[in-house]
Amino acid sequence: MTPNLCKPWEHALSRRQWLGASVAGTGALALGGLGGLVSPLTAAELNAKEKQVLFVWIDGGMSQYESWDPKPGTQFGGPFRQIATSLPGVNISELMPRTATVMHQLALVRNMCTQDNSHSAGVPRIQRGDPKNRGVTYPFFGSAVAKLMGPGSSGLPPYVSIKPGSGGFNYQDAGFLGPQYGALAFGDGKPPENLLRHASLNEEDDVARNELRKSLNKRYVESRRHENADAHAAVYEMAGSLMKRQDLFDATKLSPKDVQRYGTHEFGRHMLLARNMLEAGVRFVKVTSYGWDTHGDNFHGHRSLMPRFDQAYAAIIEDLHERGMLDRVLVIAMSEFGRTPRINGHIGRDHWPEAWSLALAGCRMKRGTVVGKTNDLGTFVDGDAFDIGHMFHTWFAALGIDSTKVEYDNHGQPLPIAHDACSVVKDLLA
Repeated sequence: MTPNLCKPWEHALSRRQWLGASVAGTGALALGGLGGLVSPLTAAELNAKEKQVLFVWIDGGMSQYESWDPKPGTQFGGPFRQIATSLPGVNISELMPRTATVMHQLALVRNMCTQDNSHSAGVPRIQRGDPKNRGVTYPFFGSAVAKLMGPGSSGLPPYVSIKPGSGGFNYQDAGFLGPQYGALAFGDGKPPENLLRHASLNEEDDVARNELRKSLNKRYVESRRHENADAHAAVYEMAGSLMKRQDLFDATKLSPKDVQRYGTHEFGRHMLLARNMLEAGVRFVKVTSYGWDTHGDNFHGHRSLMPRFDQAYAAIIEDLHERGMLDRVLVIAMSEFGRTPRINGHIGRDHWPEAWSLALAGCRMKRGTVVGKTNDLGTFVDGDAFDIGHMFHTWFAALGIDSTKVEYDNHGQPLPIAHDACSVVKDLLA
C-alpha cells in the first residue's frame, strides 16, 4: 500500500480531456441526431412512473474507515469509535450519529472494488458506469437518466447539478447523447447567470423576444444541419421553465426550522435546495461536496467534513420518508473510491479503490440491509466484490429500466446502457 499523493493535474480536467469531451459532444450532434431508445414504448412506460434520483457526489474520496465501515482498535482503524445504529448489529463511525438513526432506511454496500486510483480516471469511470470501450464517450448517470426517462410531467430540466463554485451548463456530462442531456449547474445553489428575466423586461416583451429568437433559429437551420440548433433550443427551453419557478431559489421562503435541521453550512443549503427541486419534480438532482481528498491530516479533515454530511444527509432521508417520496426517489451517496488503510507520512489516507463503501436508499432499495464486507482490517473485500457496472445495472433496475433489454441508439448503432460483464445486485432490491 504505497502512498499515492495526488498530482496537481489530477484535480482538474486536462486540456486533452476537455477537447476530447468537446469533440465527442459536438460530434454526436454533427453526425445527425441524438438518437432514442430502441423501444419508444419503454420510454413512455418509464416516464409515467415519475421516479427520481438524488445523487450525492462526495468528490475526492470519503474514507470508509471514518464513515460506513469503521474498524476501531485495529492496525488501520484510526482514532474514532463505532456506534450502534437503528439497524441491529450494524455499526458505523461515531462521526455519523444522525445517520445512525436512519440506518434502517438505507442499503449499505461495503464491498466496492474498482480499478482506478486517480481522480482523473476514477471520477468519469465511476459516473459513466465503466462500459466497455466502443469508441464513444458514455454519459454520466444523470445524463443517462435524463435521456432514458425524460423530464417527466414537471416541465423542469431533467438533470440539475448543485455545486460549490460557478454554475452554467455542463454539456460534457452527456457524452455521445448530445449536449441537451447535460446538467444545468447551480453554482453555490444559485441559478446560472442571466437565467432569470431582467427586472426591466415585462413578460410581454420577453415573449416577443422569444418569438423573434425562434424565427431566427428557424431561418438558420433551413440551410444548415439542425442538430446544434436543436440542442441550443432545448437548453434555452430548460432555462425558460426554471424562470417560471423563481420561488425555488428564494432563500427567504425557506423554513428557518429546515435551515437549522439541514445546516447553515454550504452542503446543508445545497441539500435543502435539492429537496425542493425533487419536490418540484426535477428528475435527477446531483449535489456535489468537495474537499474529501485527505492525503494530509485525514482525521481532522473527516472530523470537520463528516458532521456536515451527516446532518444534511440524515435530514433529507427523514424528509423524503416523511413526505412519502422515498419510495420513488433513489438516493445514492458515493465517492470515486475510498481511502487507504495505511496512514501516510502526512497523517493522511491516500486513494484506495480496492475496498470501499457506498450508501443507497429509496426506490426499490431493500431498506435496512448491508451487502458485502471487508476483512477484519478493512484492507480488502472479503468474498464477492462489486464494480461500478453492478451498481449501474442495479440503479437502472430500481428505476424500472431493464438494462439487459433497453439500449441506446447511437445513429443506428445499438449500445448497452450498462457494462456487459456486470449484472444486477439482486440482494439490494426489494
